[in-house]
Amino acid sequence: MCGIVGYIGNRRAVPILLEGLNRLEYRGYDSAGLAFSQNGELAIRKRAGKLAELNNSVADEEFSATYGIGHTRWATHGIPDKQNAHPHHDCKKHIAVVHNGIIENHSVLRRMLEEKGHRFYSQTDTEVLAHLIEEEGGSLENAVSGALRQIIGAYGIAVVSLKDPDKIVVARSGSPIVVGIGEGEYFISSDTAALVKYTREVSYLEDGQIAVITRNQPIIYEDSLQQQVEPDKHYIPYDLQRIEKGGYPHFMLKEIHEQPDTIYDSMRGRLLPDKAGVRLGGIVDVLDDIEAADQLYLTACGTSWHAALIGEYLLEDLVRMPVEVEYASEFRYRNPILSPKSVVIAISQSGETADTLGALRLAKEQGAMCLGICNVVGSSIARESAAGVYIHAGPEIGVASTKAFTSQVTVLTLLTILLGRRNGVNKANGARMVNELGKLRAKTTRVLENTEAIEAIAKQYKDRRNFLYLGRGYNYPVALEGALKLKEISYIHAEGYPAAEMKHGPIALIDEEMPVVVIAPKDKTYDKVISNMEEVRTRGGHILAIATEGDTDIQALADHVLYIPETEPFMIPILATIPLQLLAYYIAVERGCDVDQPRNLAKSVTVE
Repeated sequence: MCGIVGYIGNRRAVPILLEGLNRLEYRGYDSAGLAFSQNGELAIRKRAGKLAELNNSVADEEFSATYGIGHTRWATHGIPDKQNAHPHHDCKKHIAVVHNGIIENHSVLRRMLEEKGHRFYSQTDTEVLAHLIEEEGGSLENAVSGALRQIIGAYGIAVVSLKDPDKIVVARSGSPIVVGIGEGEYFISSDTAALVKYTREVSYLEDGQIAVITRNQPIIYEDSLQQQVEPDKHYIPYDLQRIEKGGYPHFMLKEIHEQPDTIYDSMRGRLLPDKAGVRLGGIVDVLDDIEAADQLYLTACGTSWHAALIGEYLLEDLVRMPVEVEYASEFRYRNPILSPKSVVIAISQSGETADTLGALRLAKEQGAMCLGICNVVGSSIARESAAGVYIHAGPEIGVASTKAFTSQVTVLTLLTILLGRRNGVNKANGARMVNELGKLRAKTTRVLENTEAIEAIAKQYKDRRNFLYLGRGYNYPVALEGALKLKEISYIHAEGYPAAEMKHGPIALIDEEMPVVVIAPKDKTYDKVISNMEEVRTRGGHILAIATEGDTDIQALADHVLYIPETEPFMIPILATIPLQLLAYYIAVERGCDVDQPRNLAKSVTVE
């Protein structure tokens, strides 16, 4: 979750580190800090709160250091204050460490180190690493390697030492580390967003690797340092403009409005209108394995889990393929029954989600065919999957996922058409589905033209304490996703339910203070959903309906109606989600919430 940066070269390091942290603040914003060599001493500057606090604290200082490390924190061990902010140092303040991950055996190690006379300054698990490295001694890379052999847990780390200067040692196990390659300078980050201003050529560390970064070149080793590894080089597929706000007040609003383009990008080159089908080059070699599977699992977390649930409905409805959707955090620990005839598809925006990656690795260990659907090229899930599909949504900076979700659903729809055409969906139906996907860009653009009405609704309901979201069929996951968005960024309690399940408990909550959002398009469940709306209205609930253009009858039941263009049922989730994203956004803005950096959250969940 936390953001790590590093720089070594001939330029002044501190401005580059601060710029990198600015790009990574969405990964954690409880505190931030820097460590660098200055006048023969290890200078550490850190502050609690947003990065602006650190920026302000160093604004009047000039630093000549040409290498250093930095960190922006999402707190795990220890409250978010200056004392617990990274970087952490050893007893003599010769070594500084920044860390993303969790050291599970830190308590045991701390006691052992305290018995040896080490003095600790924070409550964090990370500080243990600094003292272990101090205890090991020797070259920095050997000390880091020896320290890491003693820990249990996940880590992405960067370390500097006055005793072994002009060098940064980085390592990873479970938390991402990327090395940016420049000319006579090198950059380190936990995310390519911090690198793209300076270079677009990168290498990704694999689990268990240690890299020694000097001004000459990075040297990557296996964890024993006995074997040097030739790194693979990758090219960052986006430029700096893609991670700027572009005139929008928030990244989230920008990313909502990017969806006509990002949905199109997820389909570009993949629709085959002349064949009434789809091509997904990343999985073409494993299609037979998917079709031969006796079990197909979709596993994910959070918003990606909602996309997976829509994928289940699509594949079962249109391909007649049985599918199980699993929370990755549960799947990896409940001893699932897997075999070489199982196919597990891991879905993650970042490709680094700890639980989803853990579920993928468990499935691989048990011999299952493992595929990935993710956004970030070169991410861990992308590298560790046998095959997969990129969603091509571009960098998503807003913590609450929007465009990645609709692109994931689009890719799952493409997968459904591809498998469906191979398994009984005739050419006429395939052509109808492909044709409708071709209209999706224009239809999402139309949905985004209705923001003024959503803003007005947000003003009316911003002070409500609870919301209920209802949907049926394909639109039940849409209700879950709409409720999650509201919770994430406005801090209003909201629940998503299958509409028929309202009568089995939640109806007790409905009164004049309870807004109920109902996804009610003209599909085969329409009449049933209308009955559910009658039940809400009878009990005094206020109804906001998402309905199909031309449906005027629904106005008699709903206090507010937001219309989406008529489309095929399988495409309704994409169109219906967008007004719910905007509703959550405008309510959060009206409440004065920090939309892009909601409290307690971080963008990429790389720790358990």
